[in-house]
Amino acid sequence: MPLYLDDDQTTLQDTIRDFVGENAPVSHLRSLRDVDDRTGFSRDLWKQFAEMGFTGILVGEDQGGLGLGHVEAGVVLEEIGRNLSPSPFLTTAVAAVEALKGTPHAERWYPGIVAGETVAALAIDETPKHRDRVALKAERAGNGFRLTGAKRFVTHAHVADLLIVAARTAGAAEDAEGITLFAVPTDAARLDKRAERLADSSIAAHLDFDGVEVDADAVIGEVDAGRDPLDRLLRAGRTGASAELLGVGGGAMAMTVGYLKERKQFGRLIGEYQALQHRAAHLYSEMEVARAAVLKAQQLLDAGSDKAEEAVSVAKAMTAMATTLSVNEGVQMHGGIGMTDEYDIGFYMKRARVLSELWGDANFHADRLARAAGY
Repeated sequence: MPLYLDDDQTTLQDTIRDFVGENAPVSHLRSLRDVDDRTGFSRDLWKQFAEMGFTGILVGEDQGGLGLGHVEAGVVLEEIGRNLSPSPFLTTAVAAVEALKGTPHAERWYPGIVAGETVAALAIDETPKHRDRVALKAERAGNGFRLTGAKRFVTHAHVADLLIVAARTAGAAEDAEGITLFAVPTDAARLDKRAERLADSSIAAHLDFDGVEVDADAVIGEVDAGRDPLDRLLRAGRTGASAELLGVGGGAMAMTVGYLKERKQFGRLIGEYQALQHRAAHLYSEMEVARAAVLKAQQLLDAGSDKAEEAVSVAKAMTAMATTLSVNEGVQMHGGIGMTDEYDIGFYMKRARVLSELWGDANFHADRLARAAGY
């Protein structure tokens, strides 16, 4: 498979670049932060995404979507990252859609997602760092289940219409099997939500389940067989987060190169200094390697390849490292003003930090690859 976009994907890229650049630039993030918006994104913009067809990008045409793939979803996410646009696109239109695919829940929730009326939150993590463990318990109770435990850093959970919760129905917390996914109403009794603003100005919630009761219809897939939909969710989410990171890194790099071409010191443009040229060239090469890794992961996911799992971890690790380099270099090359609120480059650093942690940082995925290789 060639590691470049075809004509249709390039056309989509041009469309989404113009749309996001006009409707959700970095100034949009600033305005939401400055007024202390407690939603964390614009619902009007989410509806505009739907009107453009983007919210149904992974939903089949027979269900009202575009029936496209992860490459196309990544094109959208890269532009979201480039503009630091607050949006539930990653959690809802990508990860949640994949988790619900092929289940009765798809018929219930897809129409709202496609229409830009539904927002999904993914209650996966239970600790400050992402780990392959699920300890939240789901015990049989009458005709359904009782959920007890906690989930942490659940993006959009405070305003979501749907919570997808990974729970333990058998075995120990570290076991791969014995997991069940549940679609939990966000207004469920005995569910406590505490929203917090993160470093990048996005909002996530800590969830405490104090015996939350759901009926049997809440199960996504089958009881004790939630590993498959959970893995689908994580593969899609990690690949999507990689694409968004690519946009964050690319946006920071473009801003930095632009600054090198206009800032003067000692009567010369600072971009004329060879040391800075070398650093910029190194950054460009690292971002291109990361871009290839992301596109490869997207293509393998779309092809249903058994090599996709490995490629997804490579993409997440590569983009986390390359984008961290990009934002760090951006702040340094801007000098002391780089972290002031007057300049946008600091916002890119903050967004990169949060996205890098989402569903596993570079160290998590490097370790995962090493273990898979027998180390």
